[in-house]
Amino acid sequence: MDTAGARGQGLGELLRRSAARVPEKTALVWRDRRESYAELDAAVNRVAHALAERGVEQGDRIAIYARNSREFVLVYFALARLGAVSVPINFMLKGDEIAYILRHSGASGLIVEDGLAAEALVAVKQVGESVIRVRGWIGAPPPDGWEDIARWEDHPDSSEPDIAIGDDDPVQLMYTSGTESRPKGAMLSSRSLIAQYVSAIVDGGMSVDDIEIHALPLYHCAQLHCFLTPDIYLGATSIILGAPDPVTILRTIEQERVTKLFCPPTVWVSLLRSPEFETYDLSSLRKGYYGASIMPVEVLTELAQRLPGVGLTNFYGQTEMAPLATVLGPQDQLSRPGSAGRAALNVETRIVDDEGVPVAPGVVGEIVHRSPQAMLGYWNDPDKTAEAFRDGWFHSGDLGVMDADGYLSVVDRKKDMIKTGGENVASREVEEVLYTHPGVSEAAVIGLAHPYWIEAVTAIVVPRNGTTLSSEELVSHCATRLAGYKVPKYIAFTEELPKNPSGKILKRELRTKYAHLVE
Repeated sequence: MDTAGARGQGLGELLRRSAARVPEKTALVWRDRRESYAELDAAVNRVAHALAERGVEQGDRIAIYARNSREFVLVYFALARLGAVSVPINFMLKGDEIAYILRHSGASGLIVEDGLAAEALVAVKQVGESVIRVRGWIGAPPPDGWEDIARWEDHPDSSEPDIAIGDDDPVQLMYTSGTESRPKGAMLSSRSLIAQYVSAIVDGGMSVDDIEIHALPLYHCAQLHCFLTPDIYLGATSIILGAPDPVTILRTIEQERVTKLFCPPTVWVSLLRSPEFETYDLSSLRKGYYGASIMPVEVLTELAQRLPGVGLTNFYGQTEMAPLATVLGPQDQLSRPGSAGRAALNVETRIVDDEGVPVAPGVVGEIVHRSPQAMLGYWNDPDKTAEAFRDGWFHSGDLGVMDADGYLSVVDRKKDMIKTGGENVASREVEEVLYTHPGVSEAAVIGLAHPYWIEAVTAIVVPRNGTTLSSEELVSHCATRLAGYKVPKYIAFTEELPKNPSGKILKRELRTKYAHLVE
């Protein structure tokens, strides 16, 4: 009696079911190639059989070090169908960092994009040539010892592999971004992910008719798990772009009549600032999403003015929640600016103090969640897992405040709270004020070690094109809106802020680069 097979609800089933429902519908657009659900399903099966012939078994960890591409999607689903564990790697990482993830995850295979070859080969050499047994290559002809994955697609068997995969078997190791410390591997199962997809689809107002651009990195859980895989689950159409280039996004919206787009705030800002923003027909766009970092209220207001037909939704969460935790819908964007919304469909969220005791509405504390979406734990790190899961809740490490209606406002990461002169300053509060100045394009606020203040509030600012700003002008601007201890004591100007590919500003790098400001 095969009840497990009959009741299967693994990641690999989602594509198969959409291929059965809408076989002729366009599933994927990559460059000049358009692929139906039936074609994509068959291609994934061929790649899965090829991987199995090369020794990939259930539970094996296979890393993917590549930018966005059709091949990324094929390998991702093929591994899921084998019950293997995909390990997407940030394509901005260097050889030593890649080697750390390969060692930590115990990866026995690596898929590499040709443009990233130099760092990947350094990592493989460090880990040991014999350890990485399965080596796939995307792009140009591969070097010796590597295989062009186009060959895998030539496998004659397009049937689905017959492998029983438990709903709570790990299917992916998502390494945290490491903006503050060494990345940790969050173990995600099909149960975690599909519960999250349901939350994203219902609370995000997604549908089978969506046509969506996927321009942010697929190695990151936001684009991959809040948008691409839910689209596959629904039977919607996905357009893969190699990078979030503003002009390419704008042109693609017009050409493909795109209805749906996710960007972190930094990319929405780049679209608004593009000189070609007004030259393209963006009338098809109906659904816009942001997340990964907090949207400045001034930018939110500008988006509402310049894209009045687009309903904006804020997705807040983190890798360990697969990643969605709370949602602020279009109806609340302007009435509750800056809020992260309320708990998503399959999530419970509360605010607790340092002892884990719930606090009253309006009181700042740590944001904690309880949900089937939560990760299984951190790979090979029982201590960090125990630290994160306490009292039956997942502890996010974010500070927030919740109002009486259950709407959450994220105050800061615990590590981004600046302690200056005995007072706490939320960097986000200062950033919001800086964004109200017409000459500020982007801003990041950090604390720098200071002999008197302990930490000095410091602002790193990108001026708008054609604007000349002075520190005195911005200090004066902040002083009329903030308590004196919150006003930046140091201001530096730069042409751009360092970001990871998901759009998060790397404050760790800023603290290092601008430490010299404190004499």
